[in-house]
Amino acid sequence: MPVLGAATWVGALVGLLVPLRAIPVAVLALLAVLGVAARLLDRGVGRRLRAAGLPSAGPGAGPGTGQVVRTALAAGLLLAAAAGVATVHRVGTTTGPVSALADERASVRGELVVTGDPRERSGPFSDYVVVRGRLTVVEGRGRAWEVRSPVLVVAPSDWVDVPLGSRLAVSGRLVPAEGGDLAAVLRARADPEVLEPPDVWWRGAAEVRAALRESVDHRPPDQAVLVPSLVVGDDAGLDPALAEDFATTGLTHLLAVSGTNLTLITAFLLVLAQQVGVRGRGRVVVAVVGIVGFVLLARTEPSVVRAAAMGTVALLGMGRNGLRRGTRSLGVAVTVLLLFQPWLATTVGFALSVLATAGILLLAPSWRDALARWMPRWMAEAVAVPAAAQLACTPVVAGISGEVSIVAVLANMLVAPVVGPATVLGLAGGLVGLVWTPPSRVPGTVAAWCVGWIIAVARWGAALPLASVGWGTSVLALALLTAACLAAVPLAPRFLVRPRLVLLACALTAVVVLVRPPTPGWPPERWAVVACDVGQGDALVLRVGPGSAVVVDTGPDPASVDRCLDRLGVDHVALLVLTHFHDDHAGAVAGVLDGRDVDAIDVSPLDEPRTTADDVRDLAAARGIPVSVPAHGSVRQVGDVRLEVLGPLPGVVRPAAPAAGSPRQRDGEGSGANDASLVLLAEVAGVSVLLTGDVEPPAQRTLLRTVAARPGGVDVDVLKVPHHGSRHQVQELLAAVRAEVALVSVGADNTYGHPDPDLLHTLEAGGTRVFRTDLAGDLVVTRPTTEDGSVGVVTGRG
Repeated sequence: MPVLGAATWVGALVGLLVPLRAIPVAVLALLAVLGVAARLLDRGVGRRLRAAGLPSAGPGAGPGTGQVVRTALAAGLLLAAAAGVATVHRVGTTTGPVSALADERASVRGELVVTGDPRERSGPFSDYVVVRGRLTVVEGRGRAWEVRSPVLVVAPSDWVDVPLGSRLAVSGRLVPAEGGDLAAVLRARADPEVLEPPDVWWRGAAEVRAALRESVDHRPPDQAVLVPSLVVGDDAGLDPALAEDFATTGLTHLLAVSGTNLTLITAFLLVLAQQVGVRGRGRVVVAVVGIVGFVLLARTEPSVVRAAAMGTVALLGMGRNGLRRGTRSLGVAVTVLLLFQPWLATTVGFALSVLATAGILLLAPSWRDALARWMPRWMAEAVAVPAAAQLACTPVVAGISGEVSIVAVLANMLVAPVVGPATVLGLAGGLVGLVWTPPSRVPGTVAAWCVGWIIAVARWGAALPLASVGWGTSVLALALLTAACLAAVPLAPRFLVRPRLVLLACALTAVVVLVRPPTPGWPPERWAVVACDVGQGDALVLRVGPGSAVVVDTGPDPASVDRCLDRLGVDHVALLVLTHFHDDHAGAVAGVLDGRDVDAIDVSPLDEPRTTADDVRDLAAARGIPVSVPAHGSVRQVGDVRLEVLGPLPGVVRPAAPAAGSPRQRDGEGSGANDASLVLLAEVAGVSVLLTGDVEPPAQRTLLRTVAARPGGVDVDVLKVPHHGSRHQVQELLAAVRAEVALVSVGADNTYGHPDPDLLHTLEAGGTRVFRTDLAGDLVVTRPTTEDGSVGVVTGRG
């Protein structure tokens, strides 16, 4: 069955990824390869059996040549079937009326069944909601169709309370979806109109989820969010910095629905059933009810169905003859899932689930037995299970993140004792809360205590100097890592049986993790200003003194800004400045706060988008950090850094931004939040820097008048180019500041066309040296060392 599951997986990938016209050729080629491999294997098995004096076929032959042929025929059949099913799904999704209307970007009306929970997002101009659904009726271009097309709805924030399973009347514009299992993206224009409420089972599941949240809402915010996430995958409101800590320590699987959740909950129900006398087929009924109930609670999304299947495999593996039953069940689960949901074949979650389950079934038993020769069996199992799952998943995780976690096994060992109680008690709190809320807080509190330990382990592990190591994502790097993991499979039992070697390896690992390795030559000794490479966003660091800095903006990714500050050795932030509240400038405040003392935060006078502004103020309040809006013209001295506020002028901040795509936005006439950016003139140990946020032409013209009114104007060493090098610039301002160096903080392959080639040419023609984070990584400006007073620039990528 594992062979048949692998063949089904290959067939699904062919049907989804190979050009449509080439699919028959690809299938025939794979069948030919399979036939040749089966023939060679058949001969090899026959020779070995004959050499041993055994019959190669017939009764009593065991795994002889007949089994090889039958397996090859079945594998070929399933490969072809999976390719055909995947092709049908692909054609059905990417063709038809919905896809055609999306290609025309048509305005449509229709009916939508909500198949996923609404998720709030912060955009560059306003907050919005995304929700998955299935169009059942679509009207556009004068015609109407009955369809079953999966779509992603991007809607106003009023959609956040749309109930799962409801049928809605919708209107909006269809646009093409970028790959995946979606027929289109629907940009909804109006508020949702509910035509039919959810069925009773969806309403019941929603009540349990609500009761689960109420059972822990008296606990600290991180615990109150993580308990529902651990039980049913409900991670709404999770702190991004905490999620990053979980990723660093290899605990991300606890934040999403996984087979572990189902295994724990169903096993608990089976134990209860046994205690009350349920036997035989009754236990099967209890298990089925547990699995179905879990799927309803966690939602019937593909990831949940996949997790339920893997959890069922784990349950079977826990019984008698667990290895054989578990591996057979794994093959069956992979085959059935991919025949019904072929898009899973291309998802990382599916690959990780299958690999982790296979690692636990195939590797953990021998590793446990080897360790059990010199340590208690329960401890050996606690080490072997996470280690086997981690080894099996390591190449895929490295391919996604570019990192290999060193502390993942230890972190999973430390949290393993409380995962079960937290999951079961959390569910108990939700069930009791359906009847009466106050008693539900007893199991809810204990579950939150367990989760508190998990949070502490994640934060401790992520704060270690070398919790993970960078690993390339090139084909060669991943091939080497995969080869190393495969080599470890036969060697691990021989190694684990020797306690001295194991303890020595643990000691060496502890030294590597706990002692921060030096980074030769980084940061440069005379560094003054750094533009961190945080993707499509801004994060600049001004050196205040040893280990201390002023940070201006954070970028969108907490991990990126956290790593940049770590590389610079910054553990104290004297001042955090958020020029405005767009996510690409203020979305990663948690990354700056992680493990650092922050004295104060200065923010833009315009709280827009409101969600991000509120999040920043909540994070600051939780840490007791004062938040203020600096006055225009005010000057602040922070160590070696002098900051003067040049903008925005009092009374010119617009209260609302134009909608994305509106005429004023398309013409580059600015937005409320962008033009409300704090503009700072900084001096860092003799290096002058103009920090411009995302000011656009209206605010740039105002800034130009401010600059022109100053005696002698503003002549700076470094210009942070406004708005990531957008083409909407006031050329006179760029010329007026006469910058020696221009820093463009921009993400690689961004979809905005940043930076504008004409702008770069204009800067370079004026004698300004231009450096970009997308091409050079971190950009470090150093204090002048030459007689002419020119600043130096060192790049993170040489």
